[in-house]
Amino acid sequence: MIYDDIGSYPLPEGISNDWMQSAFTSRSQDDQLFKIISSAMEQKVMAGVEVPTYPQFQDMNQQFLKVIDDPACTDAPLLVKESEAKILELEALQDYASKYRSDHGDQLKIRVCITGPVELYLKEFGSTAYGDVLENFAKSIDIFVKNSIEQSGDLVVNTISIDEPSIGLNPQIMLGDEDIIKALTIAGESAYRHDIDTEIHLHSPLNYRLVCQVPSINVIGVESASTPSYLDLIDPTDLMTTDTFIRVGIARTDIFGLSAILNEKYNINVWKEPDRLLEIVTEMETPKVIAKRLSKCYEMFGECIKYTGPDCGLGSWPTQDLAGQLLKNTADGIDKFRKEH
Repeated sequence: MIYDDIGSYPLPEGISNDWMQSAFTSRSQDDQLFKIISSAMEQKVMAGVEVPTYPQFQDMNQQFLKVIDDPACTDAPLLVKESEAKILELEALQDYASKYRSDHGDQLKIRVCITGPVELYLKEFGSTAYGDVLENFAKSIDIFVKNSIEQSGDLVVNTISIDEPSIGLNPQIMLGDEDIIKALTIAGESAYRHDIDTEIHLHSPLNYRLVCQVPSINVIGVESASTPSYLDLIDPTDLMTTDTFIRVGIARTDIFGLSAILNEKYNINVWKEPDRLLEIVTEMETPKVIAKRLSKCYEMFGECIKYTGPDCGLGSWPTQDLAGQLLKNTADGIDKFRKEH
């Protein structure tokens, strides 16, 4: 069972989202941008995340669509050139990865999160159904995956995560199951060839059986901390018969839901008294609570659990300190579970 995280993270104090997006676009302030990315990654490592995701500070769709939609970056419509399919964050982390290797004697294992073909398709085409267009998105995603693996430098790509939050939730999806299975299979081909775990990050497991039919995806992510009933939707027999594992969420990341509990408890607007938010990591999402959730997940799924960590990303959390403490609590909760089992 491996501890990973989903990716997004709060910006450091004094840095605006507008500044970040400008820095990503202009590439004129790479020194500062790369330091921000590396610092966030170091915080994840220091908190105990075993396979951290590169810090995601970009829009999950535009990060890839701005390349895939650019005729100068494509060989055909929506089919990216291999030379252009790069993830800037992996470049930004090379100096930190080199230092990590020097300090620890091992390469840093990371999780690379890439927006899935269905999600990108929905962003561009909505409810229309063009299977060949979806396939080109999938081929482009696979090229990003291939480059991430083969050009990782001092990083080791341990896990590829394909982010598909709309599958199982969005009624606009008019694509057929066969088209979706084919697209997801293509998107995970390079990871499959390199024998790298490929996870699909879903916000709802309603269509998990569809994903079980995708040969290149072997891990299904479930946001089970905030919605434990999601686990009841999954039959372990389906996982075992298709050689599929799950990633269980064991720490809540829905900061607005958590803050609503504090608002009700104290009859205040906690966002106007932000010091109260500390209670989330001192009284609510504690290592004991997190370990108990993991124990219950293990009772249900046993060795079918391959990864665990927070439900989703922490980009909406108010500070890096608070987000880092949740990651640390999660690490402590996992350690507690391991000692007891």
